[in-house]
Amino acid sequence: MPTMISHIAIPLAIRLGLRDSDMPRRLLLLAMFCSILPDFDVVAFRLGIPYESQWGHRGFTHSFFFAALLGLMVSAFSQRLGARPMLVFGVIFLSTASHALLDAATNGGLGCALFWPFTEQRYFLPWTPIAVSPIGIKNFLGERGAVVLLSEFYWVWLPVIVSSLLFYTIRLLRLKMKPLIKQTSAASDSDT
Repeated sequence: MPTMISHIAIPLAIRLGLRDSDMPRRLLLLAMFCSILPDFDVVAFRLGIPYESQWGHRGFTHSFFFAALLGLMVSAFSQRLGARPMLVFGVIFLSTASHALLDAATNGGLGCALFWPFTEQRYFLPWTPIAVSPIGIKNFLGERGAVVLLSEFYWVWLPVIVSSLLFYTIRLLRLKMKPLIKQTSAASDSDT
């Protein structure tokens, strides 16, 4: 799995791609939390649930079904979050589902139960460039942690930064073009 630090990159990128008024701070913070929520399944180890169980690590909480269910539940609170229900659903779904996809892009573990409850089979993406992070802070300290963070920089943060800058630039260009389009439209209307 990537580190919790890298899972929050996706909601941050979504936020940069939207207008400020579309994704209030509350929704951003909740989306960041939802992007790491699937890893709360590590409590299964303490409960004696085997890793490979559907209830174990990278099991049901790493499924698109779980992400959709969470998105539906949170969208019920869209008014409190200050955003439209469909936007809340989409942001929460994408933030949560991205966790499973990033984990499925790692080079270790047992894969993710992406299509649970329809199948308990676990999947990796066809390309797995992200170095898997060891579970637990104690195991993360040292050379292994540095390798993981470097891998996440290249395969998570760098693409997110580039795509976020691209989305942000497109959004700014659209805002700057609106007055020009209105002027051109008004000028053509007055010519006729």
